Amino acid sequence: MIVLHHCAGARSFRALWALEEMGLAYELKLMAFPPRARVEGYLDLNPMGTVPTFFDDGARMTESAAICEYLAAKYGPTPLAVTPDEPGFAAYLNFLHMSDATLTFPQTIVLRYTRLEPEERRIAQAAADYAQWFHSRLRGAMKMMGEADYLAASRFTMADVAVAYALKLAESLGLSDRFPDPARRYWQRMQAREGYRRAVAAEGG
Repeated sequence: MIVLHHCAGARSFRALWALEEMGLAYELKLMAFPPRARVEGYLDLNPMGTVPTFFDDGARMTESAAICEYLAAKYGPTPLAVTPDEPGFAAYLNFLHMSDATLTFPQTIVLRYTRLEPEERRIAQAAADYAQWFHSRLRGAMKMMGEADYLAASRFTMADVAVAYALKLAESLGLSDRFPDPARRYWQRMQAREGYRRAVAAEGG
């Protein structure tokens, strides 16, 4: 049985969206953020204290992009994965890992120093610097995408799930007003997907 521990709007949304796109059965455990401080016993489930925590028949995972890759590999074949024999395989893996390491990471600094820290510990300059970092990397990602509708293999894949979440997070942080036009159009396409809408509904959105 798949169990996903999730906080609304957190990186665990990637896993939730992936589950909905694949039509897999799962149990969703919604939690208050940050669960390490607000959910008793959470550190026993995930000693890192991060979100998501994902279980599948005893296997535990805590990295959202890796969960997307795992679901596509274990429960495929699925067009949501790109296989090594396809021309888009390298782009697929590159964007999948870029989603967190390059696009989400700077936003976590913005989140911390504008919303999570007590007022006296918030650092406007750090938030502004990392917001600029995010926008610079996003522009680069869109240049790599080019004129295509999707990131890899000319179709919607787990790479799109992972990268589009970074745009969802940016919107929640008030960073979407600086999206380049290709990112804005791409984000609109992603939000129109039924799987995305089901995931938003599942978390109470």
